[in-house]
Amino acid sequence: MRLHVALSFVFLLSACVAPRMHGQAELNSLGLSCGLALGELFQDESEKRLLFVVAPSATPAQRSCVIRWAKRHRLKPVIVDKIEFKES
Repeated sequence: MRLHVALSFVFLLSACVAPRMHGQAELNSLGLSCGLALGELFQDESEKRLLFVVAPSATPAQRSCVIRWAKRHRLKPVIVDKIEFKES
């Protein structure tokens, strides 16, 4: 019984831990393993819980790969699939 309570307490504490910043090398490796180009995945220091995916032509399989990894690491994926640049 005490072990069960202790494990429950540890689980609750682990849910409160803020996500860590993943290095750009780690994110580049993930991106390449999911079929994305270098630099298409990044985290912002001010919003560590978010994993940005800037890949306008990402396939559903590529997106799914990143989403699964993000969820395992307690991150929320933000997928930017359309970018428009306005000319001055």
